[in-house]
Amino acid sequence: MLPSSSGSLPFFRFRGIAVSVHWSWFLVAVYEIQTRHGLYSHWVWNAYEYLALFGIVLLHEFGHSLACRQTGGLADRIVLWPLGGVAFVQPPQRAGAQLWSIAAGPLVNVALLPVFAGLKMLTERNGWAVTAPDFVGLLREVARINEWLLIFNLLPIYPLDGGQILRSLLWFPLGRARSLLVAAALGLVGVAGLGWLAIRNESLWIGIMAYFIGVQCWAGLGHARALRRLE
Repeated sequence: MLPSSSGSLPFFRFRGIAVSVHWSWFLVAVYEIQTRHGLYSHWVWNAYEYLALFGIVLLHEFGHSLACRQTGGLADRIVLWPLGGVAFVQPPQRAGAQLWSIAAGPLVNVALLPVFAGLKMLTERNGWAVTAPDFVGLLREVARINEWLLIFNLLPIYPLDGGQILRSLLWFPLGRARSLLVAAALGLVGVAGLGWLAIRNESLWIGIMAYFIGVQCWAGLGHARALRRLE
């Protein structure tokens, strides 16, 4: 259920990694930019914010890809879609290689925290809140988005980064198959929590995320069972 190259438009290539954008990204972008009101004086700043969001997502996915290559794995494709980005990585089947390939993504967001903190200090020192309120508002929102993405991705819900990091850590004592089985099972519990949150807040986006995460958890359970039979 993840996006693939089918239906995606080539964007650019960096260090042999092809980046493409799924067609649905553009539809959601137009909707989000046009429907958000009140924060900025002109809608164009909404567009800047949306692009900045996916700029952070792209850096995050490059963190996964480049780290995977450091372990000797294969990583040659990133696809952006409305729910974020997907780095198609295939690290060596070792717990350490899997852990580094996954952890490198959130570490990019961690590295951005002091960058945004420094920019905030710069704006305060120069009084830009008065002279350039839209720009200051954009920096504030983008910094908040980076923090939110970091926290959300570290939730121990498979296949989010937190769930995959948990699986990699469990791989050391439990092995490849059992670690995936435990992580995917715990992920389904997290999906139930997201589903409840979506209903409580009447949030379509949280509901959509819960659905896609649930599908991947169920697929992870099937993969874990297949691995156990092979072992």
